[in-house]
Amino acid sequence: MTPTTFNPGKGAGSTVGIAILGYGTVGSQVLRLMVENADEFAHRTGGPLEVRGVAVSNKEKHVGTLADELGLLTDDARSLIKRDDVDLVVEVIGGIDYPRELVLSALRSGKSVVTANKALVAAHSAELAEAADQAGVDLYFEAAVAAAIPVVGPLRRSLAGDQVQSVAGIVNGTTNFILDAMDSTGASYDDMLAEATRLGYAEADPTADVEGYDAASKAAILASLAFHTRVTADDVHCEGITNITAHDIQAAKAAGYTIKLLAICDRLKDEAGHESIAARVHPTLVPRNHPLANVHKSFNAIFVEAEAAGRLMFYGNGAGGNPTASAVLGDIVGAGRNKVFGGRAPGESTYANLPIANFGDVPTRFHIDMTVVDIIGVLAELTKIFAAHGISLRTVRQEEGTEKNARLLVMTHEAKESDLAATVETLKDAPSVIKVNSVIRMVGE
Repeated sequence: MTPTTFNPGKGAGSTVGIAILGYGTVGSQVLRLMVENADEFAHRTGGPLEVRGVAVSNKEKHVGTLADELGLLTDDARSLIKRDDVDLVVEVIGGIDYPRELVLSALRSGKSVVTANKALVAAHSAELAEAADQAGVDLYFEAAVAAAIPVVGPLRRSLAGDQVQSVAGIVNGTTNFILDAMDSTGASYDDMLAEATRLGYAEADPTADVEGYDAASKAAILASLAFHTRVTADDVHCEGITNITAHDIQAAKAAGYTIKLLAICDRLKDEAGHESIAARVHPTLVPRNHPLANVHKSFNAIFVEAEAAGRLMFYGNGAGGNPTASAVLGDIVGAGRNKVFGGRAPGESTYANLPIANFGDVPTRFHIDMTVVDIIGVLAELTKIFAAHGISLRTVRQEEGTEKNARLLVMTHEAKESDLAATVETLKDAPSVIKVNSVIRMVGE
């Protein structure tokens, strides 16, 4: 952590000048709500909040909008940031490279920054935190994880006196909508992706959502905050939902589970007492009596376990213009108040500096779906393969297949990821196994 510069406040009643970078779904709602609730925000902040400009790439696309009517539109973000009457910069552009340039410029110019950009924070948290510390300004990013759901603030402040053991959650509304719809209707992944696109839950290019990249960025942020260790998206093991089939959903349901795309961040301890952390995103079988199993449609939820606080759950709208704007505005009030009265919000905390665990050492459980030859002795043969890798079986269930084949569904007890992965590879080569149809990890009891 670098030494910080102390910036005294401007004084009660002082105006806080704001630059908004980006005027899409979120930026337009931020401006609207600031205008409509200007008096309330002034009381909450300690002085008026005045938007000095709204930077866009093409002003013609926003003719007739509120920003245009107020004369705030500009296509020169760099100059807007440098203005002397701007104290606080709000970045809601998205992407990484260009926003990084703008945010660093703002921080180094002594402007506090509020951003909703999870990809930027996950990729460049160290650089951004150092710039904020050197200038003595704030870097807020509540909206970067789960929009309106307040989880960044509690991890930074409310749980700062506790030791967080794990954070697990549904942090992507698009994938939750798809999996939830598959569960309730029995439809295929492709059909529900098309429906999510039609309803506006999925982008025209849904890759970041369905392949898990969006959730991985959020997992990196959550792990960094929870475990006081710098974690980037590259440290997160990531798998998406594109291979989940209607039969996977049906098999999970028959066993009392549902499938969710989870971001899971754990504090691990080996036999010698050495701690490390693991962050992963993948489809997961969740027991139907678990709180996360009852998060439906595009909603998000984050489940936190801490040593003293116990189990906590944060639930709500995890995306959308208004929910994201709500989180951005909360950060604006916090950063604006510090500009008026002085002081700073909690900055980056990486004192623990725990190592990232080798993914092969992470403990997990598998649900393995196989098509096997339906003859006497098959189960004994397969059980021997699991035992050879030190894997204990929890349940084995057979479904009818064709005249000569059967479907075998196996749930394992907890074991190392590497041992389970090696078992699956051996099963693929076993003479009695026609095909390993799917392998899905499991959590909870």
